[in-house]
Amino acid sequence: MIFITFVFFIISCKDDPEVVNPPTETWNPTPYMLEIPAGFPSMEIPEDNPMTVEGIQLGRLLFYDPILSGNNTQSCADCHGQAFAFTDNEETFSTGIDGIQGNRNSMPVMNLGWIPALFWDGRSLGVEEQALGPVPNPIEMHQSWPDAVQKLSSHQDYPDLFFNAFGTRDIDSMHVVKAIAQFERTMITSNSKWDRYLRGEVQLSQAETKGFEIFFTEKGDCFHCHSTILYTDNIFHNNGLDSIFPDKGLFEVTGDENDIGKFKTPTLRNLRFTKPYMHDGRFKDLGQVIDFYSDGVKWSPTIDPLMKKVNQGGLRLTEEDKFNLVTFILTLTDTTFINNPDYSNPFEND
Repeated sequence: MIFITFVFFIISCKDDPEVVNPPTETWNPTPYMLEIPAGFPSMEIPEDNPMTVEGIQLGRLLFYDPILSGNNTQSCADCHGQAFAFTDNEETFSTGIDGIQGNRNSMPVMNLGWIPALFWDGRSLGVEEQALGPVPNPIEMHQSWPDAVQKLSSHQDYPDLFFNAFGTRDIDSMHVVKAIAQFERTMITSNSKWDRYLRGEVQLSQAETKGFEIFFTEKGDCFHCHSTILYTDNIFHNNGLDSIFPDKGLFEVTGDENDIGKFKTPTLRNLRFTKPYMHDGRFKDLGQVIDFYSDGVKWSPTIDPLMKKVNQGGLRLTEEDKFNLVTFILTLTDTTFINNPDYSNPFEND
């Protein structure tokens, strides 16, 4: 009986199908070492959002994919086009999916990793926080985050891409904005004629040199707010645009009356591509901007002390001074940035 039982046990084991456990997935993202251009400050990367090849790849897809909009017609890139240094195609105000316009000019997406507070009024502290706003905004992409997440979760590719980037297929809004932020931190412009001049690769023309002297002296006063390698001091100023403010700028965030009429200093890099200018896009070309600083500055109680020539209406530049100043500012044009394939639409390249 013992022998029969043993034989039966052996036969039974052979008849049972072998139990195979599914392989365990391994999350092994590829670290991305961001190359900081010579002369630029170090970039602070959030500890909870380290740069990876997979995260940047995902962020680039999400930046260009209209899936984040309520009717699948508009992506981040529709208001931040590469040919225009990631501004809105020379539009004064951007138009959302429901045909509604905003009330401020679209700011460029470049060198954002060095900007601590974003938007004209600084309401977002960091690139991740900035990316949270446009999706649910009713005059922009107009889609709730739960709806956006549901669409991404049911997509044939995105769950795997999120796993590759973050080690999870349980997508949420923070995973989305972290990926976009990683991509945006790579969008660095640092190869203008001015940068090449600093590297000793080219020389400035006579007009550019004269413009440089105006820019970096009290004659032009530009350097007070635009003197760093980023060409922004990352501070908020009332630069004398108005005496009465339909848009109160920083005040709408802080509630401090001393902030009425203050707006973020924009970078002067790539101004050739980012017109119109100022928070409300009132100036259509650089000539109008220089004319304003020369002869159109207006006093108000919160005007910045740096606008010390307000009593005479501005800088009072000659026509030659204006020409030379514009000529120098245009040395900040970086055509490699607007043509960099790493920043282009991946859906068009596929």
